[in-house]
Amino acid sequence: MCGRTSCHLPRDVLTRACAYQDRQGQQRLPEWRHPDKYCPSYNNSPQSNSPVLLSRMHFEKSADSSERVIAPMRWGLVPSWFKEGDPSKLQFNTSNCRSDTIMEKPSFKVPLGKGRRCVVLADGFYEWQRCQRTSQRQPYFIYFPQIKTEKSGSIGAAYSPEDWEKVWDNWRPLTMAGIFDCWEPPEGGDCLYSYTIITVDSCKGLNDIHHRMPAILDGEEAVSKWLDFGKISTQEALKLIHPTENVIFHPVSHVVNNSRNNTPECLIPVDLLIKKELKASGSSQKMLQWLATKSPKKENPETSQKAESDVPQWSSQFLQKSPFPTKRGSAKLLEQWLKKEKEEEPVAKRPHSQ
Repeated sequence: MCGRTSCHLPRDVLTRACAYQDRQGQQRLPEWRHPDKYCPSYNNSPQSNSPVLLSRMHFEKSADSSERVIAPMRWGLVPSWFKEGDPSKLQFNTSNCRSDTIMEKPSFKVPLGKGRRCVVLADGFYEWQRCQRTSQRQPYFIYFPQIKTEKSGSIGAAYSPEDWEKVWDNWRPLTMAGIFDCWEPPEGGDCLYSYTIITVDSCKGLNDIHHRMPAILDGEEAVSKWLDFGKISTQEALKLIHPTENVIFHPVSHVVNNSRNNTPECLIPVDLLIKKELKASGSSQKMLQWLATKSPKKENPETSQKAESDVPQWSSQFLQKSPFPTKRGSAKLLEQWLKKEKEEEPVAKRPHSQ
């Protein structure tokens, strides 16, 4: 399942991360609808607003279906046929939609049949590993591997604000398949756009944490096909819905358990063996300083300016095996989470069992 996400990139950085080619092959940036409703957050929960990517044709019938816009929408789909005047009175949970029952439930089948497909944008999502012998649950942050490029360089070399801007500007957002709908209040008023995240069986790498995961669209081709409802049929689009192994993760603090906690601490990795935050040294201290001073703020579209880059290049990490029992064997080790110094190379670790 997926019940909590993070999306704290400033609006212009998120826009650049969503650059795409239209049907004519031209490089474009998606435009925003209601940008004032976007509130960057380290800890998004259902019923909050999150940015989603969708075809411009949903708003402008004359537009090409390959053109894209970003719109903040309510997490938790409110069906267009809902008759109550208060969306919170919806009696069932629509924050997630199981892929295996998507064509059975009218709440999801109807908007899907209308081509109302979207891509939910996030830095990553949180998931909790349940312990078999205790009631305690350990949260993890899960996201795309971040690839070092010539532009981003090395974290170890990022000592100036200019260098950090290049690093954060290169973050690859997680792109999750979703369905949206438009609900009109029975007594009149503005339409409410809302969405659900499609879920699938977990990949092998995440199965020890949870048996379900979001349907992640890995790559521009998958995103383009999912969004282009004018060209790609529902049947073809649903072939894109399957687990992906292309994710990495690290354990985080229990601070994230409370959705009211919207601080950088939600993302900072913790060591499960010593139960405290990993000690940062050298260049990683720069990242922590940034997180401590750049809390998410609601942006004013009229005063938008070039943002300071906002997400560190978490390009390599490893996860120590949890001391808590898991459902299947030892957790898969990942690469080292932060390079301590520019000249240091990550040391390969071997899986160990307990």
